[in-house]
Amino acid sequence: MTTLRVLPKALLLLIALGTPLFAQTYPIRPVRIVTAEPGGGGDFISRTVGQGISAALQQPVIIENRGGGMLPAIHVSKATADGYTLLCSSGVMWIGPLLQKMSYDAVRDFSPVTLAVSAPNILVINPTLPVNSVQELITYAKAKPGQLNYGSAGTGGSAHLAAELFKSMAGVSITMIPYKGAGPALIAMLGNEIQTMFATATAATVHIQSGKIKALAVTTAQPSVLVPGVPTMAASGLPGYESATITGFFALAGTPAPVIHRLNHEMNRVLATQEVRDKFLKTGVEAVGNTPAQYAQIMKSEIARLGKVIRDAGIRAN
Repeated sequence: MTTLRVLPKALLLLIALGTPLFAQTYPIRPVRIVTAEPGGGGDFISRTVGQGISAALQQPVIIENRGGGMLPAIHVSKATADGYTLLCSSGVMWIGPLLQKMSYDAVRDFSPVTLAVSAPNILVINPTLPVNSVQELITYAKAKPGQLNYGSAGTGGSAHLAAELFKSMAGVSITMIPYKGAGPALIAMLGNEIQTMFATATAATVHIQSGKIKALAVTTAQPSVLVPGVPTMAASGLPGYESATITGFFALAGTPAPVIHRLNHEMNRVLATQEVRDKFLKTGVEAVGNTPAQYAQIMKSEIARLGKVIRDAGIRAN
């Protein structure tokens, strides 16, 4: 016969509260946000949001730089799922495993917290190209298959995939010219070495305003305040086209849900402030903020959609 022990009321209460009680006491020590190299976009976003949530959490938020690419995600994937080690990363953390075998699974091993910022890529062309719209560019490219080229800032990067998605949806053949970064690619366009590219608002805006390059469309679903008056790709003849450079925060899978929601609440509060929104706009990105479920759905949708583009184009990591 099994003997049932009567647990003290205080212990029963503790068990009943469980994770919520943990969330009420979280955090009891500093929180780390692991991101890419110092001075990059992820670093700036991490420091801005980290500084904003530190007071509410009543703990220091430490930014840890771990190099570019998938290195931050690899490092965080080995941490403990307790909410004390977070990841700030662009879509490279889930695109990377589509390009090469990785030690982590983006969906299985991470819990999205919130999408922090989004930025469009801008389809820009050399002014010597005799076109003034996306439709005219498509017509021109179809008349000269393989003769047009575009500059790419890196294999599997946002701009590269934006271009391959354009090629796929428009049914055109345009040759990729690889460069070691967006800066060299843009310089090549200014020097008449390449004809088209998908550039960031930060890099391209000043040259668009000076007339040195011409903007045809933005890649986001909605027009962007970063480049007023420039239409979307979807409204320019490619319905359903959408591509953006997005960066957000992740915890490890298994992190208690109340902790995820606490972090989500505090981060979204910071992202909603006018001060932070203005600060981000000056660097060429727009503050977003959403729920963990919404961010998870975005990630899964992007993996499915861009995974097909990667497979169809035969893109592999260098």
